[in-house]
Amino acid sequence: MNPNLVLPVGTQVVTRVEVKNTPDEILCLRGAVGVIVKAPTDNSHAYRIRLPNEVEITLHRHEFSIRKHFQQEGLDLSIDILSELNLYDYIIYRCIVGSRSFGLDDENSDTDRRGIYLPPAEIHWSLYGIPEQIENKENQECYWELQKFLILALKANPNVLECLYTPLVETATPIAEELLKIRDIFLSQLVYQTYNGYVISQFKKMEQDLRTIGKIRLKHAMHLIRLLLSGIAILKEGFVPVKVEAYREQLLAIRRGEMPWEDVNAWRLSLHREFDAALSNTSLPERPNYEKANTFLIKARHLQV
Repeated sequence: MNPNLVLPVGTQVVTRVEVKNTPDEILCLRGAVGVIVKAPTDNSHAYRIRLPNEVEITLHRHEFSIRKHFQQEGLDLSIDILSELNLYDYIIYRCIVGSRSFGLDDENSDTDRRGIYLPPAEIHWSLYGIPEQIENKENQECYWELQKFLILALKANPNVLECLYTPLVETATPIAEELLKIRDIFLSQLVYQTYNGYVISQFKKMEQDLRTIGKIRLKHAMHLIRLLLSGIAILKEGFVPVKVEAYREQLLAIRRGEMPWEDVNAWRLSLHREFDAALSNTSLPERPNYEKANTFLIKARHLQV
């Protein structure tokens, strides 16, 4: 909330002070609801507020709250509770993804860490709830709450599937090890729709960038081709290939700008055709195993009680 923002006319507010007409006559109770009917030009001046009985009062910004913020105040305790709890203490799985896990890193590559955290059941079940993910952008870290992670995996989210198959695992508790043992339950034909759809939409944006600014993000183009290669391999082999040894030099040529856009796009179209063929012949199920994923989640939840 920006305390210096001038609120517009029509905003519902709650008074934080009692307003008297005379020493013995209360004009407005503390906690009364009103509507701003006249706003100042800046926050050093007063607002005109109309009460439900049509009486109008004048208040400064510190003397009232926006109604929806006032109602939220008790629930905002969750911010303090979660900061004291330190959810990073409940990380059950930590791995390295991105260029370093793909074998496409150089001296300028970041170390991207992803994973899963499993909070105490008491906090998860509480009124305040828990965030779906915790993130430290400065350290290039992001951890999903277990249920969110499983849902993303069931939807064939590429980033999450790569977390399950990266060779660079730094932390894995026993329950995380159990998840890794059943990671194939998340592989299904949904990979085709998820991977293909993402690549198509992103390449369209690249073509637009070429028309408007005359260039594309080469690293992004490299990773989109890598994603197609990965999707094809998943449908053929039932495994998420993270390292890309066989195509490393070609992919790096894209990032270095050594492969013309026409060749990159031609490779993409060829891979789309190969992806179609892989879908026609895959042994993967149409959908992932929701039941096993749910059974695992319930077991993990019980461990936190």
